[in-house]
Amino acid sequence: MKLISTVLAGAALALLGLSAIAQEAAIRKALAERIPQMKQIDEVSPTAMQGLYEVRIGTDVFYTDAKGNYLIQGELIDTKARRNLTEDRIAKITAVDFSALPIKDAFTIVRGDGKRKVAVFEDPNCGYCKRFERDMQKVDNVTVYLFLYPILSPDSAEKSRNIWCAKDKVAAWQDMMVRDKNPAAASCDTNALQRNLAFGKKHKITGTPTLIFADGIRVPGAIGAQDVEKRLAEAAADTPTTN
Repeated sequence: MKLISTVLAGAALALLGLSAIAQEAAIRKALAERIPQMKQIDEVSPTAMQGLYEVRIGTDVFYTDAKGNYLIQGELIDTKARRNLTEDRIAKITAVDFSALPIKDAFTIVRGDGKRKVAVFEDPNCGYCKRFERDMQKVDNVTVYLFLYPILSPDSAEKSRNIWCAKDKVAAWQDMMVRDKNPAAASCDTNALQRNLAFGKKHKITGTPTLIFADGIRVPGAIGAQDVEKRLAEAAADTPTTN
């Protein structure tokens, strides 16, 4: 009897697997036929809400019913757990392995003991970046890996070059972003800036500032010092320590 029960359980699981594959195929087919932009769906998966499926295209998340008859673009909230499931999912999708960051193409700003770490992609012409940098003066005991990311205007590349090639990159950056003092003209090998742009394109970094914390969580936009402190604490709790 035990053997029969095991076989029946295995058969049931196999049927469920086939059913899930068929369900996904039906959703993909319906959406691709009706919405041209949805011909290249990366992933279809059931959500915590019965009958609702997540449809992922790149880093964009949508929701649909089992037949692909309806499409929702919005946020799914777990009211019991008080969690934004869409936000959690996007954070996971857009996460970047911190150890994979090309640190050699950034310059380092160390405050206090520098134990906490964050990487930031910024354009010297970004007004939000300037606000962020001024707020970051309040954050201590942190190492910031600053990736120059000139994407906003033609002279962003020139300013980035002057900062990257400065004798003291940190001073030139702080003068520019905190004190509105343009960096002196300078020249050197700027292949690092091109690699930063390539890295950003690969990981779909489309705005500045973009922060990446030690646990891989990416945060777009100029968050305040209090939020930076909160994210640094969360990252420290989620990142394994090594002896």
